[in-house]
Amino acid sequence: MTSGADERVSAVDAVLFDLDGTLIDTIELILTSFRHATGAVLGEPLPDRLLLENIGVPLSRQMRQFAPDHAEELVRVYREHNAAHHDEIAREYPGVHEALDAIAATGRPMGVVTSKGSPMAHHGLAVFGLSHYFPVVVTADDVEVHKPDPFPLCHAATRLGVPIERCAYVGDSPYDMAAALAGGALAIAALWGAFSAEELLAPGPHHALASISELPELLGRV
Repeated sequence: MTSGADERVSAVDAVLFDLDGTLIDTIELILTSFRHATGAVLGEPLPDRLLLENIGVPLSRQMRQFAPDHAEELVRVYREHNAAHHDEIAREYPGVHEALDAIAATGRPMGVVTSKGSPMAHHGLAVFGLSHYFPVVVTADDVEVHKPDPFPLCHAATRLGVPIERCAYVGDSPYDMAAALAGGALAIAALWGAFSAEELLAPGPHHALASISELPELLGRV
């Protein structure tokens, strides 16, 4: 981890979170939706390794990498399958409510910054009773520039009224960590998500946690 990370924690006035793989366990849902879409549109599913390697960037960009000439159809079929099976497959990570309650008790405002589309992002938050924690939710539909560019994080920080340099961002993808570092936020790697520790630590986040339950203690170091 980078030097001075503990000093940075004491300066955190707001906390931003990724959604999929960080607050909500949708990894199996994402994978099954990718398998379905690529199988239905391309004739056979692509290997899981390829399907998962770009989680964290907008869906349309991922589909263009898979098959540029079929990207729109892939997105449509994926979203239909994802919406139909979301509530059946998606799960909340253990300790999420307790961690968010503890952070809320410190008075720090919280927001979500996700590369997911707006309808399903808000649906996921509502299904798991998380919406009330987040007065600000920035989705792929709300901005034209996406992670790993820091713009979505900066946009969320502005809406919260907190400089991005005084925000922490918790995410489970290398794109999350790259965006946080580029924007000047405290980068906190969520090791419980879709990516390996090696992949997630490669950008050089300030901290890495094995469980969201560890987050309140980290932020309590003042």
